[in-house]
Order: sequence, then structure tokens, then C-alpha cells
Amino acid sequence: MSGSILFEAIIFLAGAIIFVPIAKRFGLSSVLGYLIAGMFIGPYVFGFVGEEGEDILHFAEFGVVIMLFLIGLEIEPKSFWHMRKSIVGMGGSQLVFTLALSHIAFLFLGFDWKVSLVVSMAVVLSSTAIVLQTIKEKGLMNTSYGTASFSILLFQDIIVIPMLAVIPLLSNSNPAASTDTHEGEVQTYLLEGLPIGVQTLAVILSVAIVILAGRYLIVPMLKLVATTKLRELLSASALLIILGLSFAMELVGLSPALGAFLGGVVLATSEFKHELESNLEPFKGLLLGLFFMAVGASINFIVIRENPIMIGGLVAGVILLKALVIYLIALLFKLKMDQRLLLSIGLAQIGEFAFVLLSFAFQLNILTREYLDMMLVVTALSMTLAPILGIINERVILPKVGTKESEKRPIDHIAKSHKIILVGFGHFGSTIGRFLRSHGVEATILDHDSNRVDLLRKMGFEVYYGDATRIDLLESAGINEADLLISAVDNPDTTMNLVEIVKEKYPHVKLMVRAKSRYDAYELLNSGIEHVYRESLDTSVKLAADVLTQMGFRKYSVYRQAQNFIKYDEDSLKRLADKPKDSREYIFQAKEEIAEQEKLLEEDLKRGFIEADHHWDSEQMRLQKNNSEKKA
Repeated sequence: MSGSILFEAIIFLAGAIIFVPIAKRFGLSSVLGYLIAGMFIGPYVFGFVGEEGEDILHFAEFGVVIMLFLIGLEIEPKSFWHMRKSIVGMGGSQLVFTLALSHIAFLFLGFDWKVSLVVSMAVVLSSTAIVLQTIKEKGLMNTSYGTASFSILLFQDIIVIPMLAVIPLLSNSNPAASTDTHEGEVQTYLLEGLPIGVQTLAVILSVAIVILAGRYLIVPMLKLVATTKLRELLSASALLIILGLSFAMELVGLSPALGAFLGGVVLATSEFKHELESNLEPFKGLLLGLFFMAVGASINFIVIRENPIMIGGLVAGVILLKALVIYLIALLFKLKMDQRLLLSIGLAQIGEFAFVLLSFAFQLNILTREYLDMMLVVTALSMTLAPILGIINERVILPKVGTKESEKRPIDHIAKSHKIILVGFGHFGSTIGRFLRSHGVEATILDHDSNRVDLLRKMGFEVYYGDATRIDLLESAGINEADLLISAVDNPDTTMNLVEIVKEKYPHVKLMVRAKSRYDAYELLNSGIEHVYRESLDTSVKLAADVLTQMGFRKYSVYRQAQNFIKYDEDSLKRLADKPKDSREYIFQAKEEIAEQEKLLEEDLKRGFIEADHHWDSEQMRLQKNNSEKKA
């Protein structure tokens, strides 16, 4: 029974459902919950998943591929080109220094130089899956830390290609000869055995083909599929694109994840961008969770038991070495203290592509079984420790060290003099702050990106660094004396966390909260927040009003109609807030609300408003009126 694929599926799903909510309940990362679940169901604890765990790991790596495709969709080619300096600069520096220092360290430990070089290549790589998943959960993608992490990780994914090309040169045996020794494990590449120059040219051509295929093959295919109006066919098309790109890249020895990323970048400007995102997101989440569980299940506790000192020393050494190198690189690139700490600790683990490199080296008889087992355990343990170290950094180190620069600023004086606290000073929040300041109203402004804080202070804004969900920071910002807190944060999870803290600890403070979407607004209304502001509502209505004005409608009438539309829509929002969003009742009532709004607006338009007032008339109507008067 234990060998049944259905039984294994039940075990994996049950493990996720049990352990991930527990991890989130204690404020831990979901990644850590998946990893712990994998350990428990793996062959070395309860034994629900046996030797086949390695096969599951290879299958689950497809989740990483989908994730990189979705990241590529978020980056337009122009933005990707603008990031080239940080990708090559930070990524290249991390590669050179980490590779050199780790190679020397492994030679000192008595490793053969070839073994040391291969293992050092694996050590260079960080976990794209863990780092980006954590960044996304915490809403840090647009911070200096998020950008720097992405640059380094992308460079690492690219550098896997030449690494895979170099490893066979270190082998004294023919890859084909090792097939009998490790049956069924050797991968065959289309370009295998060809000169390096030919392989390099083929790699460049492969990238060019991906770019051309995206424009002249994939987009026309998606247009054809879209005409069927079948959502499941679009989902199948999205998976076909990922699988096709991954398979094509593997044929020429490239990283499947890199091919998927390039495909995403190519399609980032297409009209199918959002459709692809929505179709692939469920697959990505499920497969990433499976991947993390497979990593947890692959931790060989027998190897740890046989040589705990060596394993523990290697894990600690690798993490310390990588953290130090990345910290110095972040310092060189002038990142602030908090961003340096987040970056160095966040990327200190070994990544999932190390499994590929190490297994490939084993197939070529560069690594022995003993070395392979030892480094696979070190890799898996470093990945497991990554979320734990991130939590320690966030809760213990950053509050003491990361905010030191902000604490030197005269926060106490400002906190006592302002009755308004504004959290989040990006594009949305800065508009609020500027408008308030133009009317002589000052606010204590907090933002979680210290680089942005430093830039805004140079522009004349009194902005202070800090995570506003920390009670000690809110109190130092003067929340006990404040009358009003404005949340302009762009991450819905952070917003809800902040709202819950303020409502519980400081009930006297009035909350005015930004909502990213209608559904975020529902959640805020249901939590008792009266003043909720959808970020797109007023802008959308203003654009529609300007369209009507351009078509000849009276400006005053359009203005009044726009205000009425906003009022009716907000009233409708409150009435629909407590209805289950996937129920027939919600859909029926939403249709009724829309019909009622249109009826009210039509009645308002028929009544007209201050018909004698032509002050707000459009230019077109004034010209028509003047021409009529001249003719008369």
C-alpha cells in the first residue's frame, strides 16, 4: 500500500495541511512548515516516503521553473536590461569570491582539487525557491534587498550553464562509461561531446530562438487558443509553454529554469501576461510546496549520525562564508545596514541547483558516493536552516542593529509633535504626504526600505525607517498620542497585520487604510475598518469622467455623476462585504447592485444639475454655444 501513488499523494497533502498552518500560527515561514513536514514523512523518521523521495524532488523542481517563468513575466525586457549592472556586478562578485574562498577552504580540509572545485560550484549557488518565496510572502520584492537578491539569484541561475559545461572536463572517464555504475541516472544532452566553441554558439542560438519563438510562435498560438474561450485550454497552453521551453533548454545543456525565465521576459509585454499568471499560479504554489517537502524528506539522518561533527561544521562553515562574502558585497554596493543583513543571511544557504551539479559530478565519477551523500545532506540542512536564520535575523538582530541609523534621528521630538502617522511612502503614500504638507499638515512618516528612506530625506521629507508592525517602533513614533494612522502599504498581508495590531493595542487611533483591490477592501471592512480606500477607484472614475467630457458632456454634470458613482459603489461595497465571494448569492446580489447603480445614475443624469451654470462646460460645448449665439 505504501508504494501506491495515491497513498503518497495523501501523505504529502496531509503533511502540508498539518505542518504549514502550525508554522504560520507561530509566525514562521510556510517554507519552514513544508521542510519540517518533509522530514517527518521522509524515510528517516516515519518512513511514509521511501527511496522514491529523490524522484519526487526532481519532479518538484518544476515548481522552481514555473516560479522563474512568472518572475520573468513581471520584468519587461527594458527593465531586465536596466538591471544588467546589478546582475553582473553583484552576482559576478558573489560568484568569484565565494568560489575562490570555498575552494581554498575545501582544499585545506583535504579534498582533492577536482572534488573541491565541484563542491565549491555547488556552494556558490543559493536557493531561488526559498529566497524568492520568502521575499514574496513578506512583500519585499520592491525593496533594495529584494532587487539585490533577485540580481544575484538570476546570475547564479545563468552561471549553472557554464558550470555544467565545465564539470565534464574535470572527469577522467567518459560519461557514457559510468552508465553501468549508476544506471539510469546519466542525462544525455544534444550537444554532448561537441567542442566548447560549438556548444557556446549553440547556447547563444538557443536563447535567440526562445526570444523569436515567444514573439512569432507562442503569442500567435495563445491568440488562437483564446478564440476558443476555454479556460482549461489556456491553462494547458501555459503548461505547454513551460514544458516546451524547459525541455528545449535541457537538450542543449541549459538550465530549464533559465529558459523559463527568458520565456517569461519575452512574454511580459504581451496581452496574455495576466492570463498566464493566473493560470500558472496554482501550479507554482503546489509544486513549490512539494519541492520543499521533498528537500526535507531527502535529509539523510543516517549520514548525520555517522559523522555529525563534519556535517555540522560544513553547514556552519558554508553559511558563515557565504553570509560574510554577500555582506561585504552589499557594503561595496552601498546598501544600508538592514538590507545588508537581510541579503547576507537570506542568501547564505546552498540552492536547489546544487542537487543537479553534485549528481552530475557523481555520474562522471568525480565525486564518490560518500562525498555525494555528505554534500546532499549539507545542502538540504542549509536550506532547512535558511528560514530559521531569517526569523532570528528579523526578530533578534534587526531590531538591535538594523534600525540603528534610524534611531539616531530625532524621532522622539517628531513623534510628540504630530498627531498623524503615515505608514508606507511609495508612490501612493508620498502623494498623500505631499498633499497634506501643502496644506500645512505634518505627519510622522514610516517606511520599511531604508534606501528609499535615505533618498526621500535628501529630497526634504522627514521619513523614518522601520517595520510599522513592530509595537516598539509605533510607540517611538508617538502612536499613544496620535489621533490618526494612515496605512499606504502596498502589501495586503502587512496591512492586515498592522490593522490588527493598532485595533487591539491602540483603539483610540482612527485608521484610514489603502486597499489594493475590491477583495482586500472586503476583508478590511469585515475587520471593522470604516475608512477604506481602493487605490484604483478614484483614478478610474476620473479617467472615465474625462472621456465623457472629451465627448461633449458638461463638466459639472460629469463631476457630480462621478461623485455619485463613487458614493453608490462604496455603499454597495459595504453591503456585499460579508457575502461569500464564490457563492451564487454574492453573484446575484452583485448583479443587482450594478443594475441599481446604473438606474440611479441614469435618473440623476435625467434630472440634470444647475442647468444655468455653464462654468464647468467642456470647451466643445462652449464653442457650440458661442456659435449658436453668433448665428442668433
